Amino acid sequence: MKTVVITGSARGLGFEMAKNFRAHGFNVVLSDINEQNLANAKVELSKMEGAGEVASVVCNVCDLNQVENLWAQAFAQFGSVDVWINNAGVNQPPKHAWDLTEKEIDFLINVDLKGTINGSNVAMRGMAKQGFGAIYNVEGFGSNDAYQENLVMYGTTKRAVTYFTTALAKEAKIAGHNVIVGKLSPGIMITDFLTSSNGQDGTSELPEKVKKVYNILGDYPDVIAKFLVKKMVKNTKNNAHIQWLTNGKAFCRFMGAGFNKRNFFE
Repeated sequence: MKTVVITGSARGLGFEMAKNFRAHGFNVVLSDINEQNLANAKVELSKMEGAGEVASVVCNVCDLNQVENLWAQAFAQFGSVDVWINNAGVNQPPKHAWDLTEKEIDFLINVDLKGTINGSNVAMRGMAKQGFGAIYNVEGFGSNDAYQENLVMYGTTKRAVTYFTTALAKEAKIAGHNVIVGKLSPGIMITDFLTSSNGQDGTSELPEKVKKVYNILGDYPDVIAKFLVKKMVKNTKNNAHIQWLTNGKAFCRFMGAGFNKRNFFE
């Protein structure tokens, strides 16, 4: 039976992916920094029908020792890790880059970039040793060089994640590891992440022009997760880019916006 580890999976996209992997018969290892949210997620996921088992490990992805413990706990319980997803992330406060404090910048970089690097490196070492596996890193706004006011630092970390993931896939191939590396592009998800800053819920209000775009292009995480997991389960290609909101889909959404009105913010 296959096993998946997902960081930042107590709620949102991470939890929805966990539910879909469970439906595919995987053992699922939930991970999050918030112990209470993690416990609640484990209880809910355990109630679902599924052939695999559910485990949980509290983990701060900024701390390499904790990430190594996450791998060790998963490996000890299930004997291998087939899929590792670096999903944990935080949004930035709605400020210009020069108005962010050093603490705010450090937190963003540590979680969104360093956390992804920590998870990728730990998983790569473990998977190279076991002889197989797949690592997926979650992209975000800025990964494709898009710009939005007050999202510069968040976008910077996500652009770096994209470069790192592509380079990691090439290095894994050069090293001869039987490990594939890929990128997950979920597009615009309608969750409290959109109005959160540095891991705090509901701390900012989105401009009306941004809400308008999100109403056209956005989707709930359960819809996106179902698509992403289905693709991951079938994927055998290194350096794969699994993308929900393609350019073609975005074009069709804008063209049909006058007929298909949605409001996620009511």
